[in-house]
Amino acid sequence: MTSQEYRPLLLKNIHRPDSTSLSAYRESGGYKALERAVKEMTPEQVLEEVKASGLRGRGGAGFPTGMKWGFLPKGPGEKYLVLNADESEPGTFKDRLLMERDPHLVLEGFLIGCYAVGCSRGYIYIRGEFVEGWRILLKAVEEARAANLAGKNILGSGFDCEIVIYRGAGAYICGEETALLESLEGKRGMPRLKPPFPAQVGLYGKPTSVNNVETIANVPLIVEMGSTWYAGIGRPKNTGPKLYCVSGHVRKPGVYEFPLGIPLKELIFEHAGGLLRETRPLKAVIPGGSSVPILPAEKCDVLMDFDSLAAAGTMLGSAGVIVLDDSVCMVDALLNLARFYAHESCGQCTPCREGCGWYVQILERLEKGEGRTSDLDLLLDLSDRIQGNTICPLGDAVAMPVRSYVTVFRDEFQYHVDHKKCLAEPAPAPI
Repeated sequence: MTSQEYRPLLLKNIHRPDSTSLSAYRESGGYKALERAVKEMTPEQVLEEVKASGLRGRGGAGFPTGMKWGFLPKGPGEKYLVLNADESEPGTFKDRLLMERDPHLVLEGFLIGCYAVGCSRGYIYIRGEFVEGWRILLKAVEEARAANLAGKNILGSGFDCEIVIYRGAGAYICGEETALLESLEGKRGMPRLKPPFPAQVGLYGKPTSVNNVETIANVPLIVEMGSTWYAGIGRPKNTGPKLYCVSGHVRKPGVYEFPLGIPLKELIFEHAGGLLRETRPLKAVIPGGSSVPILPAEKCDVLMDFDSLAAAGTMLGSAGVIVLDDSVCMVDALLNLARFYAHESCGQCTPCREGCGWYVQILERLEKGEGRTSDLDLLLDLSDRIQGNTICPLGDAVAMPVRSYVTVFRDEFQYHVDHKKCLAEPAPAPI
């Protein structure tokens, strides 16, 4: 299936003026998958169907969802499914769109997931700044409960599931699943040492699976249409529809849905309208949110799926595609990114707490024209000392971009040292 033939599945309802209502969702076939799951399938059958679909987590790691659910112990006993709606990765805004424009799709997938893992009380952890999304989800849960789609004896099936929505307090670190669990328990959001993993000891010490909003939104499609149909979308080991967030120097920024594996250049130049300023050539693309290695323009002829981008030396991550033209100074761009991570580090691990601050100091020195050639190797050495040496991936999330920016655009960093100014010529201010 080509991108021109593809019709949206996850975003099919978002342009309806009443898209957030239960009636509109049911008109489009909503909750049929939940009914099929709880009335015609066992939890094990739902789990096996999700495994067979090849669905991989859409939050960044790309881990197989069915396998993740399968880590939870079988049989009776308290366990939890937690929806990670703390979307904070710079360049990423797909989960917000789903929650604000099609909340019942998210709820249906979440309820099916709870059924599959044997959870009778599921938690949605939503980013504190998403006030509108929180209100919309609250109303959707109330509608679902009133229609016997949530709560006790769902659709007369004997399956009980209460949904609790919990607002975070605006911390990027709470996007990491164990920090999220700490916050849910009312504690400071700081990542936990692993093992034990959440599947064994999670929320309130019970087995827990934490899944991303977009991941969960795919589940109704799998249950309703079948794993074989779902696996036919996308590419081998990279199946299903995918939401791509495109921003930066493009004419039509936004969220685009295509099968996993659309060519990056097609996404930018055909669907996102091409570069914002025709006189400014493409310089680089951040393909998966701010925490992944950058791709220079000459390496952007790549497919947008987990394995193709890994082979290119970067990651799909959250699919937050940030397009940069040649007006961008890479030293300044990296400094902006480093300041963000320095601010968001929880401070628990020395390499991350101190290293992020050192990144900022070194990059500020370069940006002011006070840098030394040795600073470039110092940035790389610092990345080696941070990556892989912290409790959670935040350290890696800054170390990997720093290494890639300095390696790929070393000449530009050296230009700052030699000439005390930026190599890039900024675009003129709009009139």
